[in-house]
Amino acid sequence: MLFRESAASLATRTRIEGRLAELLSENFLHKHRHRPHPAEVRSWERSIPALTNTLVEAGLGDVEMLLEYGLPLTSKRADVILAGVHPTTGGPSYVVVELKQWSNAEPEDDDPVRCRVEAYAEPVLNPIEQVRGYCDYLVSFNGALERAPESITGVAYLHNATEFGVAGLRAVTEDRRGRMFTGEQRGAFMDYLRSVLAPKPGSDAADVLLQGKVRPSKQLMAVAAEEVRNREQFVLLGEQRLAYETVMSAVRKARRSHHKQVVVVSGGPGSGKSVIALSLLGDLYRRGVPALHATGSQSFTKTMRKVAGARKPEVQKLFRYFNSFMEAEPNDLDVLVCDEAHRLRKTSANRYTRAALRTGRPQVAELIDAARVPVFLLDQHQVVRPGEMGTVEEIREAAAEQGLECTVVELDSQFRCGGSDGYLRWVTGLLGLEGDGPLEWEPDGKVRLLTAESPQELEAFLAARRAEDYGARLSAGYCWKWTTKITPSMTELPADVVVGDWAKPWNLAGDRSLLGAPPAPLWATDPAGFGQVGCVYTAQGFEYDWSGVIMGPDLVWRTDRWVVDRTASKDPSFTRATPDEDVDHLVRNTYKVLLTRGMIGTIIYSTDAETREKLRSLIPSP
Repeated sequence: MLFRESAASLATRTRIEGRLAELLSENFLHKHRHRPHPAEVRSWERSIPALTNTLVEAGLGDVEMLLEYGLPLTSKRADVILAGVHPTTGGPSYVVVELKQWSNAEPEDDDPVRCRVEAYAEPVLNPIEQVRGYCDYLVSFNGALERAPESITGVAYLHNATEFGVAGLRAVTEDRRGRMFTGEQRGAFMDYLRSVLAPKPGSDAADVLLQGKVRPSKQLMAVAAEEVRNREQFVLLGEQRLAYETVMSAVRKARRSHHKQVVVVSGGPGSGKSVIALSLLGDLYRRGVPALHATGSQSFTKTMRKVAGARKPEVQKLFRYFNSFMEAEPNDLDVLVCDEAHRLRKTSANRYTRAALRTGRPQVAELIDAARVPVFLLDQHQVVRPGEMGTVEEIREAAAEQGLECTVVELDSQFRCGGSDGYLRWVTGLLGLEGDGPLEWEPDGKVRLLTAESPQELEAFLAARRAEDYGARLSAGYCWKWTTKITPSMTELPADVVVGDWAKPWNLAGDRSLLGAPPAPLWATDPAGFGQVGCVYTAQGFEYDWSGVIMGPDLVWRTDRWVVDRTASKDPSFTRATPDEDVDHLVRNTYKVLLTRGMIGTIIYSTDAETREKLRSLIPSP
């Protein structure tokens, strides 16, 4: 949240001081460590006074206004939440307000959930659906609202619009959590506000909301079965919902007129790509639309088969690999959802491929051919193995070669790491992947970051979090040999990861549970996975509450820069033919993946003394 004040005080501040946008910009810079977009500043200058004055004229000057309220565990923000007292029940009452400066908007392709606005190059989500999503999400993740879901309502206020200019947006259903008022309806908007907010101070209600306990995020794997088999479990917000609706619109076109369209959804770690994938698959599956889910990750695919397809073989068959479509008939599927598409390979052929199929055909072309609506969800900065090549540009070019339309939806929010976009920027800066290099971490209240002085301290900290019923995993860079063959004579797993007098086994290699440890694909999701150290290939694509990361000797700090030592890596995917420049980038990407798995917090230990000292200088002790 950027600012909190009563409507009357805010109106006075705006009228007399005239520096509300400047104040919000200063708070934004302090909180997010970068300046707000000019369009956002203009919105603060024009839209917030329009709402504030309406409240004051409605006699609701004592209502508390929470500006740019951050949705828990995500970087998404609601424009304003009004907190007050309900005139009938006397209990807390909250109104989520989405402010738009639009004058005109019309449905995209006769689909009112997506709308076309002149100021934007691409379609955007209908604000009625946007604010409804915010309300549903808050009820799911704020304990105060979970106990009183009826206390929250949502409105979109298009203060510059006439009814004629946005009439097409009303084709979507309006209800308590999603409705729309235009500037032409200002009187009706005031009546609505008076129906849910009394002319009484709202400070106590605001306190209740702000102090509401944040529930842990619904873990992706834990709810996959319900998502795919039965009903919607996830609330899709903003660009997530837009991506979903873009795909569903393409599916409707394809079924009506044999239209073929490629959709790319691009976003950083935790931006919700796999949630979108599961929501699409679940909805398509329930509607009987032929669709499959594919990844290049053995761990992810096998986990989905086990968790989402438990005791239901037809669900297991929904989850495939990218190289499963070499012999697929063109457009045999309506939809192919390609998750983790940054792991695309140049071709699907490997040493086991029959000679007749070794055509050299690009893997991306095979996947595009396989369905009328191929969907690619990717993060270009999560490439961690030589030969992985899934990028937006590669897919655009492959679509263009076939003369196909390619629609790209960018996800600019993220839901991992407590929704802290500041933490993600800190990680990429730390590793020299983006930004100006390592910076001191400034706690933002969304995610915790700590260092450990020994692997024993690291493990003990994570064990304590597990005792508090949080999920936790310990992972490391690929810097120790890996005993992949477990013999019947062994009574415990080989403790390959050795740091001084501390030693732990790697996660199992293979698909069988042995000696109390889960198979590799389930390391991140099975509680028994805590007993082993995970690597990037078993951690990628997953999340857990607390992440412990051991940085090995393959990446160390020397005086004023990072040094990558390829000789310290035991990763078999690095060969002599892999250029030093590629190894450097892939090692840094590996640690980016490991450092962005934690939902609540991350604790880091380096095996190198100088690197530990550097980390201590950047990460303040709690």
